[in-house]
Amino acid sequence: QVQLVESGGGLVQPGGSLRLSCAASGSIFSIYAMGWYRQAPGKQRELVARITSGGSTNYADSMKGRFTISRDNAKNTVYLQMNSLKPEDTAVYYCSYNDYLGVSWGQGTQVTVSS
Repeated sequence: QVQLVESGGGLVQPGGSLRLSCAASGSIFSIYAMGWYRQAPGKQRELVARITSGGSTNYADSMKGRFTISRDNAKNTVYLQMNSLKPEDTAVYYCSYNDYLGVSWGQGTQVTVSS
């Protein structure tokens, strides 16, 4: 089983920046993609960004130009750099790991954008 440990969440002012990290460990093989999803209170979980095994990236339209997903293969770590944060970005952010068996999820890290 793959374990995902997220870090970097917290409280940030509107317009500020935050960088999330997700370190993967365990039985890592046949990776299809890793990504970030978020879930605000009372709302469905939604895609933020993902990166495939080939390095291709895609973003939700509302995140494009503000958020950047990247990876460090040597550290088995994926990052999410978030800039120009808005109050509506407030949510629990989850790291995902996708292989042929399905999807594994991290525990989530809270991001709160408020003055």
